[in-house]
Amino acid sequence: MERRHNRLELDRDTVERDLMRLVLTLIELLRQLMERQALRRVDQGDLTEDQEERIGLTLMLLSERMEELCTRYGLAHEDLNIDLGPLGPLLSRD
Repeated sequence: MERRHNRLELDRDTVERDLMRLVLTLIELLRQLMERQALRRVDQGDLTEDQEERIGLTLMLLSERMEELCTRYGLAHEDLNIDLGPLGPLLSRD
């Protein structure tokens, strides 16, 4: 009886891209949560104008950097949205 050896074939480029996809998904989730919290604080009047400006700039720069990294690894924003089955997609569709 011949035994089959199941081997996991790993392509270095695929592993790197998949790892970046996971990392960027987590970063995008955190970015969306931070953005929602910032908007709540702005609506409540908890922030000074300077704080609002810094938060806005920070979120804008983070969004730009995310775009750059997605482009670098050949990922679209949709690629970062993990399907959680019955719970739906992980990320909101901004």
